[in-house]
Formats: sequence, C-alpha cells, structure tokens
Amino acid sequence: MQPRTLYIKTYGCQMNVYDSARMADVLAPLGYAQATTPEAADLVILNTCHIREKAAEKVYSELGRLRALKEARTSGGQEMMIAVAGCVAQAEGEEMARRAPVIDILVGPQSYHRLPELIATVRRAGGQALETEFPVESKFDHLPDSAAETGVTAFLTVQEGCDKFCTFCVVPYTRGAETSRPPEAVIDEAKRLVRSGVREITLLGQNVNAYHGEDAGGQVWSLGRLIRHLAEIDGLERLRYTTSHPRDMDDDLVSAHRDVPALMPFLHLPVQSGSTRVLDAMQRLYNREQYMERIGWMKAAKRDISITSDIIVGFPGETQAEFEETLSLLDECQFDAIFGFKYSPRPNTPAIHMEDAIPDVEKSRRLTFLQEKQREIQRRRNQNHIDQILEVMVEGKREDRSQWVGRSSQNKTVNFTGSGDCAAGSYTSVRITSIFPNSLVGELVI
Repeated sequence: MQPRTLYIKTYGCQMNVYDSARMADVLAPLGYAQATTPEAADLVILNTCHIREKAAEKVYSELGRLRALKEARTSGGQEMMIAVAGCVAQAEGEEMARRAPVIDILVGPQSYHRLPELIATVRRAGGQALETEFPVESKFDHLPDSAAETGVTAFLTVQEGCDKFCTFCVVPYTRGAETSRPPEAVIDEAKRLVRSGVREITLLGQNVNAYHGEDAGGQVWSLGRLIRHLAEIDGLERLRYTTSHPRDMDDDLVSAHRDVPALMPFLHLPVQSGSTRVLDAMQRLYNREQYMERIGWMKAAKRDISITSDIIVGFPGETQAEFEETLSLLDECQFDAIFGFKYSPRPNTPAIHMEDAIPDVEKSRRLTFLQEKQREIQRRRNQNHIDQILEVMVEGKREDRSQWVGRSSQNKTVNFTGSGDCAAGSYTSVRITSIFPNSLVGELVI
C-alpha cells in the first residue's frame, strides 16, 4: 500500500481532541501516517467546534489557506483531499458544501467512523461527500482499537450528546441525544490505554455525570459505579472526568470522591450564572441554591477538592443586579479557576430570539470585572500552596526552561526544578515556592 499522510487540525473541546485521535486510528489501516504540517499532507481534516462565536468563519478562513495549498499540490501531481469534521460540519454541512467547493468531505461527529468509505466515494465518483445524519448504530461499535501513542495521560469518551437543551447551546443539535457507551467497552479501552503506558485517564462527556451505560446483563451503570471499576485496573493511578452538569450530580458520584483514592479531588461544574432568574432563562434546570447545595456535597466529601466552573456574562436580559449575583457566587464558591465568556448568539438556539440584548461593550465590561475578581480569588488560593509539598505526576520536561512539568492531584500545573531525573508518568514530591496566575512553581524534594 502506498504511504499516505494525514494532518488533523483540532478546534474546541477535549472531546474533539479524543475524536481527532480516533479519526487517525480509523485511517491508519488505509496507510495514513500523521504529518506535522498541512503542506505535507495528502488528507487534511479540520475537526471543528461550534460552541464559540464565528466558529464557521474561522473554518472558512482556514479553508482559504488550504485551497492555495491544494492547488499547488495538484499542479505538482500530488493529491490533497480536504475534510471538515465535527460540529460545524454537522450544523452547517450543506451550506459549507455550497460555499466552499474546495471541501471534499463533510462529516459530523457521530459519523467519522465512515471516513474510509467517504474517501473511497470521492476518489471513485468525484464531487463532495456529505455525511451529517445521526446514525442508528453508535460509531463506537465501528472504531478500531487505538494504535496511537498517547503518553502518560489520555482522554476516554464515555458519554456523548445532551438532552438538557439550554437555550444558549448548540450541542443537542450537533452531538444529538444523550448516549452512553457500555461499561465493558469503556473498561476494555481503559485497559488498552494502561497497557500502552497511560497512568491517568480523563473520562469525557458533554454531560459525563449523566452516564448511564447498560452492561451485557441489562444493568444500567452510573458514573460512580464505572469509576469504582476503572479504579481497580492495575497501573491506572489517576482518574478524572469532565464536563459535569449540576442536575446530574448524585450521591453515588459524591461518595466515589470520598471513597476512591484514584479519583482525583477535582471537579469542573459549570454554573453559567449566579442569578436564579437568568438560570431559568437559560433553562439550566437548577437554581442558585441547588447549585450551592451540590458544592456543599462535594466539599463535605472531599475537603481539599478543587472546583472550577464556566460562567456566561451578558445573557439577554441580564441586569446589573443579576450580574452582581454572579460576582457574589464567586465569593461563596471560591473557585480555583473559571472559564468566563461573553454571551454570543448561536444559530438555531432559542436564546437568539430573546429580547433585551446586552450591548457588546457592556458584555466586555462585565467579563473584565468578572475575570479581575476571579484572578484575585485564584491568587489567594494559589498562595495557600506556598511551602506545601504536593504529589505531582510528571508529564515531561521543558528543555528551554530546564524545568519539569506535571500536575497535582487538584489538576494544577506545576513547573519544578531539581537535581534528580524524573521520568514521564512517575510521581514525585514538589515543594511549592512561588505562584503564577494559572500555575505553581516548585523544587523537587529529594
């Protein structure tokens, strides 16, 4: 088989990172080896995300650059096929096919297991291949075992889709309804990852704590039960999961944080707003008090837990007083980090039709204020780590700084120096000596 080359550019979330790796697995039997640049690739895949504003326009901009590369390769007698995958392809596939004829393949996030067939169709018949239907059978039933080198950490998708229909979100329309992989399949993939050298696995899902995988005997597993079984895999040292929905936090998952040592004391729990009225307008299915109740559950189960969150400012109709409720929520929760965003209208979502839009200049003002407040909270919380000795899993070395880099159990990046030698995947003790806004700095403890 003639060697071919593949370049994948990944946009957006960690689930897209996982999907890009699996696309490479799907294409490996066809002889595709990964290239480091699009210039050297016979096939370029843009794995897209539709969450952020102007997501499609960024893809079109990239396609403009790729068109010039494709023309140059074609004139030199070389092949270049261009595929757009992921959520933008799912949401706007037909429009993209019309607007950008340079695209050969458009494939949604539930159908990329069909890439070999789509490539063959284009080669045989020419034109464009479009596959954006939600298939009856799960793509996971058709994916091969992963062959890629993953390092010491890896993502593992266990759940996809969303049934919540938040008024600002496109996920239910691009990823489909909530589905969960069978627990046996998840455990088998985790074992393969561990055999390849992985020591830490992050379980992924749009609403990962809504996991409800059915086993071969017809029993439905919760995420807490799945975590307990994964923790028994010899060689798997750390488990994490993301992203969670507050509505789906349950006693079983909370107790797993208390009882399972391999489950790290870290939780990403998006709140989006501190105002109950705004949460209702967003259709988040909980109020402020219920969110704070769940924060209380987690802190009672694991005192040292690190909690991060997502927050949207400037949702239609959000008053200054309601924004200040969000600021007061920061004081109450003491998040270790937040991801703050200005509300941006997304096509086909109910919020796009809501009245009382907030001017962009006001949204920017609120976001700046939110970030400044969180930055101070973060500084104080990171300051508490000074002189502490943390267990760090080593991920690699930064030769340019002569520093090793790793993560603490609370998922904080730690850069450290020392006279010893630290292998990737090993655990070491680091005394924290200074802080940055988003990381800790320390010295190896011999």
